[in-house]
Amino acid sequence: MSRFPRFAGAFALAAAMMVLGGCATAIKPHETTGAPMLDFQSMALNPGNGGELVKADALQPGDIILTAENGLNSVGIRLITLSPVSHAAIYMGNGQIAEAVGSGIRIRGIDAVLADEATVVAFRHPDLTAGQAVQINTFVASHEGQKYNYLGVMLQAPFALERRMCELPLVPSTVRDFCIRGIAAVQLGLGRNDQFFCSQFILEAYRSAGLPLTDADPRLINPGDLLHMREGDVPSVMIHKPLRYVGHLKAAPLMAVAEPLGQ
Repeated sequence: MSRFPRFAGAFALAAAMMVLGGCATAIKPHETTGAPMLDFQSMALNPGNGGELVKADALQPGDIILTAENGLNSVGIRLITLSPVSHAAIYMGNGQIAEAVGSGIRIRGIDAVLADEATVVAFRHPDLTAGQAVQINTFVASHEGQKYNYLGVMLQAPFALERRMCELPLVPSTVRDFCIRGIAAVQLGLGRNDQFFCSQFILEAYRSAGLPLTDADPRLINPGDLLHMREGDVPSVMIHKPLRYVGHLKAAPLMAVAEPLGQ
């Protein structure tokens, strides 16, 4: 989803204040006052907060790479989706990743990713076989150079606002899933399935290998949704199997991110 067209960054920042009035991924009491706090730190799984740094050789083909950079577009996407990540890619092996960006589906080196991004974190599907990883790479190769789904990513911005009412704290997972899918049917429409934005591309690649991450429409999934598919988190939609955290290949400095509610 990252690598939005430039004009989307301005819209993202303008919409962010409305989104921040919505749900929190987690609510925890303040250590001393007991007042409820919005906890964004638990989302980040930063090496300074329970994660760990790993080298690129820890990656396996099929691993899902989530990233964030310091640019305006990335910041806007993270604010809208209330997530510490704004882009998704897939590791192909041999030091290469595949991703959907504005210029289309491309393959580039993991070293370039580490040089360009502020945060790079990897997750792994526990049931992915070597044969399925090959199928994912075949899917990537058959779509390299294909156009980016600009319409789908533009529709994601209003959808990201509408779906917040489905994600209020304590909403049961089945209700959340049904609500988000219902809003997606209205906001996203039918659309095209032959063009992809970043997270949509990841879900379609896994689906092509016979290992779908979720039965939800890939067009409603953003990079933050992929992050919440990890073990120990609460996914936005129903998933088949939680993703395992591999580690951070690069992490932004840990920052204080919890804020008191109602202030």
